[in-house]
Amino acid sequence: MTTPTCTLCSHNTPAEDILEFADHLLCPDCVTRYTTECQCCGERIWFADNAGSHGFPLCQGCYEQHYTHCTSCGCILHLAEAYYPDDDDDPYCRSCYSARAESQSINDYNYKPDPIFYGTGERFFGVELEIDGAGECTSNAERILETAHRNGLEYIYCKHDGSLEDGLEIVTHPMSPMFHQYEMPWQAILDKAVRLGYTSHQSGTCGLHIHVNRTAFGDTEAEQDEVIARILYLFERHWEELLKFSRRTRRQLDRWAARYGYKDKPKDILEHAKKGSAGRYTCVNLTNFHTIEFRIFRGTLKYNTLIATLQMVNHICDAAILLCDEEMRNLSWSDFMMGITEPELIQYLKERRLYINDKIESEEEV
Repeated sequence: MTTPTCTLCSHNTPAEDILEFADHLLCPDCVTRYTTECQCCGERIWFADNAGSHGFPLCQGCYEQHYTHCTSCGCILHLAEAYYPDDDDDPYCRSCYSARAESQSINDYNYKPDPIFYGTGERFFGVELEIDGAGECTSNAERILETAHRNGLEYIYCKHDGSLEDGLEIVTHPMSPMFHQYEMPWQAILDKAVRLGYTSHQSGTCGLHIHVNRTAFGDTEAEQDEVIARILYLFERHWEELLKFSRRTRRQLDRWAARYGYKDKPKDILEHAKKGSAGRYTCVNLTNFHTIEFRIFRGTLKYNTLIATLQMVNHICDAAILLCDEEMRNLSWSDFMMGITEPELIQYLKERRLYINDKIESEEEV
């Protein structure tokens, strides 16, 4: 009986050890040296036809259907694990995507860095301020970032926002209400944005969104839901006053921050909100796992307005935590106003004729 000869190395090889592959007879050494198996379908392929990597070989068909390469580091990626920046059609692995985002002045809309908490206490606000009209350009973002960051501390980052015509979104890390007012350089940031040519209130496209951590409302989900239900009730009970406070039009709220609809009991509004399909475009967005988001407010580059808005959210949270359901149902707007002492908030309420109808002259919004 004739012993088969390996096509590649011409060595005689016992028949039981020979492999027939692609019209070739291969000895075990040549099988190991010149071929491999696709990690996806198991098909044997030539090393020269490997569409994957040395450590993760793939046939061409499996690569085209299920995989790609990271544009930056070249590693093999399953299509389900590839990241695509908003301004780039090329795929990135998670590590390179994060590194790319950190090196940019304007991050993608879905960018979410690990939060850095500033201040003390149980309640933290994360602010999203949209500004428009002076470009979504790196140089402007860098100037705003330089203005905001003090003593090596990273207070804010900038993001792309598709709802804006020619601007960007300024996002803060979580900060206590007191830190926002006394440590965060809001005045300098707003002044810088104005000098660069941005507007917020006047653009008609911008919002001022405030995230509050759910843990500020209780240790358990049930405790948190009780407080959140009272927040929603306060919004519905005093919708007309909060509409004036927001500086938005009814049409804008219907599109970006819709109300849930009045119910007689706080828990009924919360149950209705949880069953609804409005998503995040509601006055109080409940779709985030760690926070609730106050979306009702129009954007502003006026310092007093921004601080007053933060103070109002703080008072709303206080009322929802301290009052029971029945007390919240009996809370009139004038009673709610009685607990307000901050001069910035009183000033703003007077400007909007919401403080015992005591109107004063105000500076124009920006």
